[in-house]
Amino acid sequence: MTPLPKLDPREQHFFNSRPIDGLKLFLRHLPARAASPNKMKVVLFVHGGTFPSALSIAHRFDGRSWRDELVDAGFDVWGLDFHGFGASDPYPEMRRPAENEPALGQAESASQQLEQTVRFICQHHRVSRISIIAHSWGTMAAGLVAGRCPELVERLVFFGPITWRQKQLEPQVYPAWRLVSLKDQWDRFTQDIPAGELAVLNRRNFDEWGELYLDTDAESRMRSPASVKTPSGPWQDIALAGAGQLAYDPASIRAPVGIIRGEWDTACTDADAHWLFDALKNSPARRAVKISRATHLMHLEEGRFALYREAETFLNGNDLPNNAPVHENQS
Repeated sequence: MTPLPKLDPREQHFFNSRPIDGLKLFLRHLPARAASPNKMKVVLFVHGGTFPSALSIAHRFDGRSWRDELVDAGFDVWGLDFHGFGASDPYPEMRRPAENEPALGQAESASQQLEQTVRFICQHHRVSRISIIAHSWGTMAAGLVAGRCPELVERLVFFGPITWRQKQLEPQVYPAWRLVSLKDQWDRFTQDIPAGELAVLNRRNFDEWGELYLDTDAESRMRSPASVKTPSGPWQDIALAGAGQLAYDPASIRAPVGIIRGEWDTACTDADAHWLFDALKNSPARRAVKISRATHLMHLEEGRFALYREAETFLNGNDLPNNAPVHENQS
């Protein structure tokens, strides 16, 4: 196998085989620049439904990434690519016509991949639990793991989370996979900007990001238009959540949770964030933050540094008494 290019000279790569099917999950790790004086701080980034870790937590806009901010703040930072994304093995069914299979990579499957990854990271660092930053659809997989394995999760940051909504219509049914073009991504990045407001994503930055996005699929430029093959599971889960079937129960989470959303995020509205805040009734510390002039993709926008600061502050903790029961199961 040709070694993957490193996004930083200190970056470490790991391939973790799944015990059931032998498919390999790709992990990238960037160590903290300076160890925390009190304890090791480890955080795993869980991406959303269309692009992997290299283009989110690790992508450098104008020379600086969210990961850079976190390692400078004393965190060991990991990124996971779910199957079908980035450098992880794709599902074998992605070689077949999309209509022949149900949506691939839904939250339950993703949560199994995530749990395996969390256990691997804990073993690597010899720690009992780690924190997780999850975006959009990725919050569903993270929510399932946090509820199923509370002993593994220190803190959760959910930004732009997908939440439960009252059923209005029957959910759309998706095929196994779908193609996502650069126009599709640009439309996602810009559709929530209110009329008359200035852009929050530089077109030059997007064009650079877009070429790297196409690079994640070796066949992307053979298609017209150029597009990346992506598992449809995230879209299916989002459709189900919008029809009253959220993939996890927020009440099962017993770790502190920070909810961060953008002012213009139509995928996570004020009502959605309020519902999730209330539903996290067994979390010992909840915080909800709204960032101005930001959309669902705030981690790639001009307001991203506000997101960085809010997430870092929450991950550092210091908001619970020393004897607060965080990880115990409820009897």
